[in-house]
Order: sequence, then structure tokens, then C-alpha cells
Amino acid sequence: MSKDWYPVINYIECTECGTCIDMCRHGVYDKSKAPSPLVIFPEGCIKGCKGCGNLCPSNAIKYLGDIENNCNCNCKSCCE
Repeated sequence: MSKDWYPVINYIECTECGTCIDMCRHGVYDKSKAPSPLVIFPEGCIKGCKGCGNLCPSNAIKYLGDIENNCNCNCKSCCE
């Protein structure tokens, strides 16, 4: 489990389909907020796993710690 790798949701692009929540078996997302993906347990994400991002139909998921994510959110935590 990782503290330096977890999904970052672009809520502008997200269509709230719930695919990411249904896919993740590690408790990363708050299932009570479905279909809106709210990351509540980032430590549960497996470093290097892009399962939810690969299934996202709107490509709204990037990962903190992914050096190739080409993040456009302009936050210091995942863009540097």
C-alpha cells in the first residue's frame, strides 16, 4: 500500500459513472458517495496500479506520484 501513489480526480472531466469506485477493492474511494469518486483512503492504493484510471471513460483520473501523468491541475502535490 502506498502513501505516495493514489488517484487524483479531475472533477471537471469526471462524468460520475462510478466505474472507478466499482473497480477498486482497496477502499480508496468512499462508496457512500457513489457514483461521485471521493478518495478517502489514499494509503489503500497499490503503487503503480492504474486500474481505475485505465477504466475511466472520461480519462479524469491521474495519479499522485506518476512522473508521466502530464497533470494539468497546477497543484504542487502532483505537478512537480
